[in-house]
Amino acid sequence: MTPLAGASERPNILLILVDDMGYSDLGCYGGEIDTPAIDSLAANGLRYSQFYNCARCWPTRAALLSGYYPQQINRDSVLDVKGGGSERNRRPSWARLLPDYLKPAGYRSYHSGKWHIDGKPTGSGFDRAFYVGTSRGFFSTKDLTKEGKIYTPAKSEKEFYITTAVADHAIEYLKEHQAEHAEKPFFSYVAFNAPHFPLHALPKDIARVGDRYKPGWDAIRSQRWARLQEMGLVKGALSKVERNQGPPYDFSKQLRVLGEGEVNRPVPWNTLTEKQQKFQQDKMTIHAAMIERLDIEVARIIQQLKAMNAFEDTLIFFLSDNGASAEMMVRGDGHDPAAVPGSAMSYLCLGPGWSTVCNTPFRKHKTWAHEGGSCTPFIVHWPEKITQKGEISQTPGHVVDVLPTILDVAGVTVADQKVPFPGLSIFNPEIEHKRALWWSHEGNHALRHGDWKLVKTKKGKWELFNLAEDRAETKNLAAQHPERVVQLKTLWESRVDEFRETKKLK
Repeated sequence: MTPLAGASERPNILLILVDDMGYSDLGCYGGEIDTPAIDSLAANGLRYSQFYNCARCWPTRAALLSGYYPQQINRDSVLDVKGGGSERNRRPSWARLLPDYLKPAGYRSYHSGKWHIDGKPTGSGFDRAFYVGTSRGFFSTKDLTKEGKIYTPAKSEKEFYITTAVADHAIEYLKEHQAEHAEKPFFSYVAFNAPHFPLHALPKDIARVGDRYKPGWDAIRSQRWARLQEMGLVKGALSKVERNQGPPYDFSKQLRVLGEGEVNRPVPWNTLTEKQQKFQQDKMTIHAAMIERLDIEVARIIQQLKAMNAFEDTLIFFLSDNGASAEMMVRGDGHDPAAVPGSAMSYLCLGPGWSTVCNTPFRKHKTWAHEGGSCTPFIVHWPEKITQKGEISQTPGHVVDVLPTILDVAGVTVADQKVPFPGLSIFNPEIEHKRALWWSHEGNHALRHGDWKLVKTKKGKWELFNLAEDRAETKNLAAQHPERVVQLKTLWESRVDEFRETKKLK
């Protein structure tokens, strides 16, 4: 990609993050879900085929806004380096968030949606913030704050829907910016909860999806794989369905309330009972409806950018915080078996059957460091500067690259850092060179160096894959290349050694 360093004008920046969306859910990534607004960003920008997150919500969000691996800044653990997602695990003072870097360059920063980082948005450099906490579901009006104060929507819970509310506030802040701060550039961070569980969708959105998923998860996965190959996004073979891979956490007692229709393994579709097939079809229908609503709301935000004549000079990023989730649990206000699926009193999770489809063509799910958990759709759109419209970038990237990219295009230089950023600007030509990308979450480890990836599950052995030929991690080459396993394992461990040293800094 052509470097943009030295660009004279500071662009506006819109960072759109979604939650628990699989690699192939979007239409522009091979999915059958109708996402015309997001697909348009891809058609007129860049799609990345090999961009990565941290395989879980809070580590990814910490990396995205700080520019550091979460283990560097107390936001996740690895071996004896302790950290995590609770409020007790605060970032060190030197680990600032993106708005703090942008403010001296004249930017105003706005946040709307999920946070899941220590502190609060308005205490972390954002000028305005609509904060969605760990709510009970997408129709709940609880756990919301605006500018640091408890927020109660004018709409009732029957009319309120979080995905729309997040877009409403993002648009409200953009309108305010145009009216009061038009001379300044803006950074808008829009963090949608969708399509994270519980599976809640508006009835009209569910109706629009219809019987699309009646053929079942095996047929839909095959169709996605065919489209991915046609698009040229992925090379190699399709991974086999891991029929015995269930949810990452055991909530079997909670799941009993869901009834006979629930299934916690991606078994062949034709082995399910008619009741099970209908229950599972309903779940994927709701998941698709949630994403289609998300796309509608993204379209509204784009329309606002156009209305304020800012679209051409706004750098837009779109990505997911992890792969689709195989988790299955009942939280919040619980699940009423008599409730209409997708309504406020239901509490459904996607589960490993459909999560396997959403992560096509990859193995594993959210929380694992295999491609299914850690690889995200990543779209970059900037009409004024990006000329490779509609192209697919095969350059590997990681969420730790997003903050350096934004500082690059904003003309912000950072001096005297206690800890250098591990990432690079995607517009830096050096990013094309072989480099090491690193993962760890809950004992699931990985390191990618060039085309080679070393990866293991918590209780498993190290596996080795050549991603240039085998993106879906189907052929373990560890036995054929033991010396490379040792080399990459040493690189993985050296990063942990760096984190231990970083922990000593105040």
